[in-house]
Amino acid sequence: MSEPYSVRVTVRGYETDVQGHLNQAVYINYAEHARWSLLQAAGITQAQLVGRGVGPVALETTIRYKRELLAGDEVDVTCAFDWSGGKTFRVLQSIVKADGTQAAEVEAVGGLLDLRARKLVTDPSEIFRELAKEPELFGF
Repeated sequence: MSEPYSVRVTVRGYETDVQGHLNQAVYINYAEHARWSLLQAAGITQAQLVGRGVGPVALETTIRYKRELLAGDEVDVTCAFDWSGGKTFRVLQSIVKADGTQAAEVEAVGGLLDLRARKLVTDPSEIFRELAKEPELFGF
């Protein structure tokens, strides 16, 4: 498998809690930002997904906090898809400080929702392959 996709984010002061740490909910925002950035880099837009009649859905998210993040810290948020077949896929992500220290791991289970039937599509990888101009970003 190639290196995971990565996007850099700077922790903003308004994202921190009273202790000065990055608020726990913002880790999910960073992970989501990296996932949508990967789709964009692969050439997939929200309009294309809707036009195809599907939308990505998060089914489960687990965050493992490793080190604190403070306002001004720069982090790289990685994103790698794990295709095991079936209706769901896993997204493995790491939030790493600029000095290489891992701040958090995020693991999510997702799927593609058929917007008319309101059910998961049978093979989401097929649709991502079909729409992507850069399918290798999904690990294909």
